[in-house]
Amino acid sequence: MTREEAISYLKEKVQTSNLIKHCLAVGAGMKSLAHYFQEDENKWEIAGILHDIDYEETKNDMEKHSLLGAEWLKEKGLEEDIVEAVKTHNPAHNIPPVTRMAKALFCVDPLSGLIVASTLVLPSKRIQDLTTENVIHRFKEKSFARGASREHISQCQPLLDLSLEQFISLVLKGMQSIADELGL
Repeated sequence: MTREEAISYLKEKVQTSNLIKHCLAVGAGMKSLAHYFQEDENKWEIAGILHDIDYEETKNDMEKHSLLGAEWLKEKGLEEDIVEAVKTHNPAHNIPPVTRMAKALFCVDPLSGLIVASTLVLPSKRIQDLTTENVIHRFKEKSFARGASREHISQCQPLLDLSLEQFISLVLKGMQSIADELGL
């Protein structure tokens, strides 16, 4: 599946503009990490783009979220590692991520939200003006962007062997590369 096909499929299932942007942001962060780890950038980006494909249908039942999406992706013929990463990114299932891709998705998902929130409080509201240091500062403010689980973001160290600073820098770089698509 190409990036364009993934976005088209996402838009078949998701109508909310901000959710689509979130999925694109996660995809960009995943692609940047794949580049760093010398993994398949297209595959990792597709996993990020499609990770919340079932959210509008399952948002009132988090026990179903990501399981339905994984089922849809399997039926669509996507590779098992993408399906597994999507299934395990939802902490409600307590399924530990096993592959590097799944571990990355688990950590990138909440970080993308923290990065967007950190961008929106800048005077310019431009992601190009955001620095890793800005995000780390906001990370330490527990009341800022409460929905962005610091616990899950912090798993970058044991799961991916990346410091928080390295992890934020890589994901931020990926998101900055699609600033126009994100409207940031």
